[in-house]
Formats: sequence, structure tokens, C-alpha cells
Amino acid sequence: MENRKVFSTRKIAISGIVIALYAILMYFTQGFAFGQYQIRIATALYSLSALAPYLIVPLGIGNMISNTIMGGMGIYDILGGFLVGVITSTFTYLIERVHFNRWFMIIPLVCGPGLIVPIWLSKILNVNYTILAVSLCIGQIIPAIAGVLLVKHLESKIKF
Repeated sequence: MENRKVFSTRKIAISGIVIALYAILMYFTQGFAFGQYQIRIATALYSLSALAPYLIVPLGIGNMISNTIMGGMGIYDILGGFLVGVITSTFTYLIERVHFNRWFMIIPLVCGPGLIVPIWLSKILNVNYTILAVSLCIGQIIPAIAGVLLVKHLESKIKF
């Protein structure tokens, strides 16, 4: 019983750290995280769900919090950010689960935010979906590569 309690406490603590880290990364990179290409370095953290699937919901919460504080696009962006975080993290976890090459994680890390976020942003901003999707996908390339490298680096160094 005691061992199980410690393990749960560890998961909660790591989840809190990841949520805070996501929000902090968004705060310090908001100058280019909310621009035309939305290069969100914090998106790289979604890849952590490959190592620790219990981080799927906390990563969605981190996105939701950052969109609440810094986004300014309203409830659709807040709830949508949560869903994008959960969906993208889930797909990165599934890629790990089926033992695909880790470089395949780039696909959900680019396409999750790049193809889902424009659904509501195109309505809010009155901009064509395709234009926004291309722009957001381009902006996600660097964070996606960083996410794969992050997982490759952390897999042997940190016990989640």
C-alpha cells in the first residue's frame, strides 16, 4: 500500500511540474508562439507522453492554462487547447506503444495542433482554414523535432 501511495504521489508531482513547465515555456516564448507560424516550443513536451502516458491529461491542462492566460481567443481556444493537448499527446503515446520509430512522433506533433487548431481559429479570425493549417503546421516542425530529441535524451536519464 505504501509503495503504491508513493508512486501516485510521484505521478502527481511530475504532472504538476510538467503543467508548470508548459505554461512557463509558453510565457517566455509567447512572442513567437502566438504569431503567424505559432512556433510553440512547449508543443515538444507532448512527446513526454511516450515515456509517461499519465501525462496526457496534464499536457492538455498545460495548454489550456497557457491559452487562458496568454491566448486571448476565448473559450474555444481554451477548451480547444485542452483537446489538442490530449489528442496530440495520446497519438505520441500510441506511436510508442506500437513500437514505431520515434521519428513518427513528428506526425502528430505537427498535425495535431496544425490541423485541429485552425478549426476554431479560422472562425474566430475569419481567415481561411487551409491558410491557417499550412501556417500552423510549418510552425510546429521545429517543436516536433525537439520533442523527438527530448524523448530520445530523457528515456535513459529520467524515470517517469
